[in-house]
Amino acid sequence: MKYYIIAGEASGDLHGSNLMKALKVEDPKAEFRFWGGDLMQAVSDHLVKHYRDLAFMGFAEVLLNLKTIFKNLSFCKEDIKAYQPDVIIFIDYPGFNLRIAQWAKAEGFKTHYYISPQIWAWKENRIKSIKRDIDQMYVILPFEKTFYEDKHQFPVHFVGHPLIDAIQDRPNVDEIKFRKDNHLTNQPIIALLPGSRKQEIKKMLSVMLSITESFKDYQFVIAGAPGQTDEFYTPYLKNSQVGFVSNKTYDLLSVSYAALVTSGTATLETALFKVPEVVCYKGNWLSYQIGKRLVNLEYISLVNLIMNKKVVTELIQNDFNKKQLTTELHSILNTDKRHQMFLEYFELEQILGGKGASTKTAQLIVKSLQ
Repeated sequence: MKYYIIAGEASGDLHGSNLMKALKVEDPKAEFRFWGGDLMQAVSDHLVKHYRDLAFMGFAEVLLNLKTIFKNLSFCKEDIKAYQPDVIIFIDYPGFNLRIAQWAKAEGFKTHYYISPQIWAWKENRIKSIKRDIDQMYVILPFEKTFYEDKHQFPVHFVGHPLIDAIQDRPNVDEIKFRKDNHLTNQPIIALLPGSRKQEIKKMLSVMLSITESFKDYQFVIAGAPGQTDEFYTPYLKNSQVGFVSNKTYDLLSVSYAALVTSGTATLETALFKVPEVVCYKGNWLSYQIGKRLVNLEYISLVNLIMNKKVVTELIQNDFNKKQLTTELHSILNTDKRHQMFLEYFELEQILGGKGASTKTAQLIVKSLQ
């Protein structure tokens, strides 16, 4: 069968690649055409557009790039019509994907959504278009099934979280070799995960790196995003206390003592690696002011949302500053705080439902098409 997959971010590329591998097991004759990134391209050659050319963060940035967005929408529709897939699989990225889904449903294509848009956080009215335009929904957070089925009478499949597979299936890292290959010292590592988009990386790194003088006994290491060139990070590496690894975030987390993490999927990844973390976020002022009035959530990190309590500290907007970041990092280096966080991380993993999300989803998709 022919599968058309649309992923518009780094996390979607990861989950899309694992889903494609699982689909090939369930359907040995599977053919793919997709929007995604390097990981998906490693599974199949037929990459249409890379996510680094699609990701516009925040309300202001979207407005400034409307012409490009509409051009991409038109191109995507024509590409789908030319390919004539048996099913279109949308992976998160709702602003784009829900627009394509409305068109695709009207055109008679089968529409499956893997990794639900976070409509429980904001834009809950999107449930109307989801119920109208999506044939099958596969959710990865346990409370999403309750949200869809109990509150909105829309049946969905809870498949567990694909990050558990991605992390548990990876090979072990030789820490000595990793440090040597990446020119790192023997000091305990504090990982810096500043995001994947240029605009957010610039905002986050300037504050993250401002505290290095207060932690002389540690080495700070920047995790380079797969969609950015190494040269982009060069201006941030003038401090000898700062290291850099490119496209090796999981390897870095596996040897890290603590982490400063930009809000997003990376907060959950860090928790699943059992690394104590401080969650950080600072966005465009206008985008933040608009978002603050639209999002009705007590927390912004997936760790706290899933646990429904404060497990990790969140420093948001003006609270994300040198003084408070220094205080919170000192806190998670404290033995008692670390021990409590480890216990809650193990509880988090149990709630997420264990391994097998990609396989379960692939099986459900293939069965529905048969």
